[in-house]
Amino acid sequence: MATSVSICSSFTGTWATSMANEDCAMLVKSVPTQVRVGKPIRSQPMMKNVNEGKGLFAPAVVVVRNIVGKKQFNQLRGKAIALHSQVINEFCKSIGADQKQRQGLIRLAKKNGERLGFLA
Repeated sequence: MATSVSICSSFTGTWATSMANEDCAMLVKSVPTQVRVGKPIRSQPMMKNVNEGKGLFAPAVVVVRNIVGKKQFNQLRGKAIALHSQVINEFCKSIGADQKQRQGLIRLAKKNGERLGFLA
């Protein structure tokens, strides 16, 4: 895996003549044959809303979260999202939309919720 590089050559000139054979051998010995590189340090990915604190309803969401508590607030938010998804599913059934269109509507609802500040 490691290859040795010959530093000494048959070059004739001032550099080659001033370099003695012992010096050349010491240079070759001092060159490391293998270099170990550690794994790069990666930061942990953070799932965070890019619009956190922005949006029309963000201040109200933050106040309710602080009053109710984070755990209970996340449970309430989960129930609200589930109900909203059910409404979207029923709407898709009534208009005859397929699975792909339904998923698109759910993604659109999530994107709009982020923009309005419901997911702050």
